[in-house]
Amino acid sequence: MASLAGLLSELGFTVTGSDRNVYPPMSTFLDDLGIPVFRDYRAENLAPGPDLVVVGNVITRENPEAVELARLGIPYLSFPQALARFVLGKTKAVVVCGTHGKTTTASLAAWVLAEAGLDPTCMIGGIPLNFGSGCRLGSGKYSVVEGDEYDTAFFDKGPKFLHYRPDIAILTSVEFDHADIYRDMEHLRGSFRKLIDIIPSNGLLIANFDDPEVRALAWSAGCPVVTYGLSSPGSVTASEISEEDGFTRLQLLKDGRVVTGLVTPLYGTHNISNLLAVAALAASIGLSAETLSRAALTFRGVRRRLEVVGEVSGITVLDDFAHHPTAVKATIRAVRARYAGRRLLAVFEARSNSSRRDVFQRAYSEAFGGAEMVYIPEPPLMEKIPPSERFSAFRLVEDLRAGGRDAAHFRTTEELLETLALSARHGDVILVMSNGAFDNLPRRLVDALSGMINAG
Repeated sequence: MASLAGLLSELGFTVTGSDRNVYPPMSTFLDDLGIPVFRDYRAENLAPGPDLVVVGNVITRENPEAVELARLGIPYLSFPQALARFVLGKTKAVVVCGTHGKTTTASLAAWVLAEAGLDPTCMIGGIPLNFGSGCRLGSGKYSVVEGDEYDTAFFDKGPKFLHYRPDIAILTSVEFDHADIYRDMEHLRGSFRKLIDIIPSNGLLIANFDDPEVRALAWSAGCPVVTYGLSSPGSVTASEISEEDGFTRLQLLKDGRVVTGLVTPLYGTHNISNLLAVAALAASIGLSAETLSRAALTFRGVRRRLEVVGEVSGITVLDDFAHHPTAVKATIRAVRARYAGRRLLAVFEARSNSSRRDVFQRAYSEAFGGAEMVYIPEPPLMEKIPPSERFSAFRLVEDLRAGGRDAAHFRTTEELLETLALSARHGDVILVMSNGAFDNLPRRLVDALSGMINAG
């Protein structure tokens, strides 16, 4: 929603917004654009009446502004409807979808197009560091959109990505998530089937064949399919992957033949998979190997995706968006390999609608291998989850301890912050994972460690 607000502002519209909890990086992004945000939802926020209201999917029918919107009869659209109507226009839409890797893949795809001089429009749910913004209004023929399978709005329970009408769809992975929206895996598959069905016959599906669900779904495509993968036979793959001096090096192969060597600051198997998806896109639209190589080398990553928040007295603090157990496991594995030989402290906040439910309770107990210490705070907003469905942070800590892993439970973020600051030592890597604000814990931790050093 913040990125859309930025694009609409750039198009010349006067934009305001409302939210209950605005936090960095999006709060600072909106401040920089001069877009005012009302704190909390109130009927008076719609006075004077706007010409159009864009309704986000967190808004319920009972929301005070939704009630006032209906009373006043002001026109309204959902987020994806507004994006398609005002921004995507006549562009050729590259829509990046999947349970994992959407933000990084979309960010890298947009950067490759920009490096090729194609000046793409983009709408991405994070902040690519190369652009400094998740929204970009380009003049070229391509747009890059992060396509979310979450529902659209209280008046449209279908997935967002169906509104974007992809000419090219990248499908990174399909795994059960959004337990508040989808009944089961088959219900989720149905949304991705619909996505594949709306790709035009002259369009393209770029599919991760390392993922068995993606493989099964791709067979139904009525358009050409380009495959990629590291462990399964894809038309785009990689070999000779190694890490050196903070960079990942690999040989890129297309149909079994070496295309070029790539060097990238991205690391972790999951991120190399994301790079292969973009390599498949680049090859499919005729970009040169030189352009891809340059973009891979100069890609700076995305805020809150393995972002180094600070280094204090030999202690490295990382901030990451991981929340699904598969993503938590992949992120820890990547950090373990990049920072080999250093003690890894993993901090995880269960905040998403799925992670606060017990659907992943057992999976989380197996997701923290490689971390020497695991810190689990009590999740926020648990009152919104039915008691019989709630995730238990305390039980997760017990399960981790039973499995031989050091783990600790905390009632509040303040307790956690104090313990981290006091227990961290030279050489530690502290990985903080949450898909929410987490009370700005990573940056507050860096400040606390700096304060302790300065106090001497």
